[in-house]
Amino acid sequence: MTTATRFDPSHMLSFDLETTGPDPLTARIVTSALITINGSHRDDLEILADPGIPIPEGATAVHGITTEYAREHGRPHDEVLAETIERIRRGWSEGATLIIYNAAYDLTVLRTLEPTFTVDGPVFDPLVVDKAKDRYRKGGRRLTQVCEHYGVTLDNAHEASADAVAAARVAWKLTRAYPEVVEMTADELMLKQATWNYEDKSHLKEYFISKGQTAKAETVNTSWPLQA
Repeated sequence: MTTATRFDPSHMLSFDLETTGPDPLTARIVTSALITINGSHRDDLEILADPGIPIPEGATAVHGITTEYAREHGRPHDEVLAETIERIRRGWSEGATLIIYNAAYDLTVLRTLEPTFTVDGPVFDPLVVDKAKDRYRKGGRRLTQVCEHYGVTLDNAHEASADAVAAARVAWKLTRAYPEVVEMTADELMLKQATWNYEDKSHLKEYFISKGQTAKAETVNTSWPLQA
């Protein structure tokens, strides 16, 4: 991706997955939400997938979707994966910035499931930007907590569409709080986010090592927007 365009907060494609588990290298899609915001126009799409494997109880406890429900009502997993990737590529081709909270998880899920998937357009990760711009703020950085900080309503956390809409609203708030992020070119913003993420995760690794938690430190991935 090489582009001198800038992040336009009036043209966003906000994306969120709910999956079968927390490991992006093994997770399969349960729901995929893609929320297009272009000026005053908004288009919502949420697709339920049958992941083709049992949904663990722990995952169901997070997003509320059972294996039985997904099997009865969901579309074939590979169809949902293909449509998700096609719509993301279309969004980029139309000039949208892809908004993903904790982008390295969702994008790595897509890359693992479809190795031909590449990041060919701009990504804005509210988690990475918020951490970089307000590093020492107390409190957690889960989407619910960040929404509360920025005054964004999130009534149905871990419901894919609700999370995607909330991420877009947080992204918009961040552009108002830190206008320098929209003054960068897309390439500059992507490089900044990769650097910010690397610095943040490196500090986390150092913290774990200082506490003698070497094994835990080794699980910290410093790559963005895809895990290496």
